[in-house]
Amino acid sequence: MPGVLRLIWQEREISRADIARRTGLSRSTVSEIIGNLLPTRLLAEVGAGESRGGRRPIVLQFQDDAAAILGIDIGAAHVSVALTDLRGQVLAWEHQDHAVRNDPSGTLELMIELAARCVKTWGRRPDRLIGAGIAVPSPIDLSRPDELCEVILPAWRGVGVGAALRARFDIPVLIDNDANLAALAERWWGLGRGVDDFAYVKLATGVGSGHIFGGRIYRGARGFAGEIGHLAIDPRGPECICGLRGCLTTLVGSSALVTRAQGLVPAYTDSVLARIPITIGAIEDAALTGDPLALRVIDEAADYLGIAIAGLLNMLNPSMVIIGGGVAKIGDILLEPLRRSVDNRTLITSVRTTRILTSALGARAVAIGAATMMLERALGDPNHFPVAAKGR
Repeated sequence: MPGVLRLIWQEREISRADIARRTGLSRSTVSEIIGNLLPTRLLAEVGAGESRGGRRPIVLQFQDDAAAILGIDIGAAHVSVALTDLRGQVLAWEHQDHAVRNDPSGTLELMIELAARCVKTWGRRPDRLIGAGIAVPSPIDLSRPDELCEVILPAWRGVGVGAALRARFDIPVLIDNDANLAALAERWWGLGRGVDDFAYVKLATGVGSGHIFGGRIYRGARGFAGEIGHLAIDPRGPECICGLRGCLTTLVGSSALVTRAQGLVPAYTDSVLARIPITIGAIEDAALTGDPLALRVIDEAADYLGIAIAGLLNMLNPSMVIIGGGVAKIGDILLEPLRRSVDNRTLITSVRTTRILTSALGARAVAIGAATMMLERALGDPNHFPVAAKGR
């Protein structure tokens, strides 16, 4: 059954006979599988297809709106919730800034509140949810996925991330790192479609990376792969929250960029940033207008980021690097100095074959990726989620 449902989802419309031909299953086996799937309302018979001799086959159509999935993005300073259909389309969206790092209980309460708002906006019964994915700003130990890394988020020690959501909606919940899930979103819906090997680098409060190898997320032996933000770029640099010095996050994370811009104000008194409160959003907006202070901050950040990405290219040779997160919205203003920095530090063969691009999925990428994680699981084993068989 798993292969059959995924095939129908991919094709959108297909007949039983074509399923049998594509999978090598007997027609009787295919008919039995389809008979078990029809009551879930994931499929519908939508008419007759073209005949290849004999009776015209009945066409099966995957029903993207048969159920929905919650995708939750818990960032270092925000909570966002997307409710998507079974084709990754966002049906409802909620976002709120919040001091996530130091307020576990408030964060979880907000997560439930925003998820409930999305379900209400959707207007369908909660039992049509097949599950939820949660993205977190922390490496995830695969043996304890509900627990966040206490080195990165010490206030979250002993706090289970998914329990409250499971209890509130009676649904299965999966948890993974935010950059991993943004990479998954790119693989299914974004620039990474059809690309088997690429990296996603997320620039936000911290810096993380997700890696797709062979078409799947690479998590490493215990789930900690992708912590590019804690590469030591300058061993004598600022102390990082992880306890090390000169990590990439301390040089290109949003707090670092704000601090750098504030320090440069005396040398750029004509800058718009000299007259307004400096935030990461203000730096991005100023860079888009060509403000020299903002451009200097971005150029310096691009150089540091280029050091890390150059190492990534030389070691792993992905065919694409996608830059996401807030700063990515400035596009070529970031990409041009970044590509120069990478070009100066990589083997020429890597540079020629690797594209460095900014994500087109925007601020919703992580939440969409969280929902996609659950969609991928559901398509692989629909019987794992009996809620899908409940009525509308």
